Amino acid sequence: HPTRHEIYKMASQTTGIQQLLAAEKRAAEKVAEARKRKNRRLKQAKEEAQAEIESYRQERERQFLEHQEKHMGSRTDIVRRMDEQTEQKMDELDGNVLENKEQVMARILELVYDIRPELHQNLKVN
Repeated sequence: HPTRHEIYKMASQTTGIQQLLAAEKRAAEKVAEARKRKNRRLKQAKEEAQAEIESYRQERERQFLEHQEKHMGSRTDIVRRMDEQTEQKMDELDGNVLENKEQVMARILELVYDIRPELHQNLKVN
């Protein structure tokens, strides 16, 4: 039979093991909580970075539009100028057609009416 001292020693060892297990459990909980805090901080940092990127993008877009309007005019001005240039080119082309129409028609008719019968170069005469 175990002696009193041995029983006391075994009981204290059991208590020590229980304390060790409880300490391990508390440590694991602290590690898990620290991981959760780290993940929350990472998520928050990512969200803040995304917000900062979006803010920067919007600022650059605003600067670009400002620059574009300053140097090229607004979009409506650009479209209006393009329409004016297109209309001007169309007027030039119409003028060229009217100016050269008679000469072109005369040349086409000349080529159609000027028929010169010739034998084809590949034709072999026996």
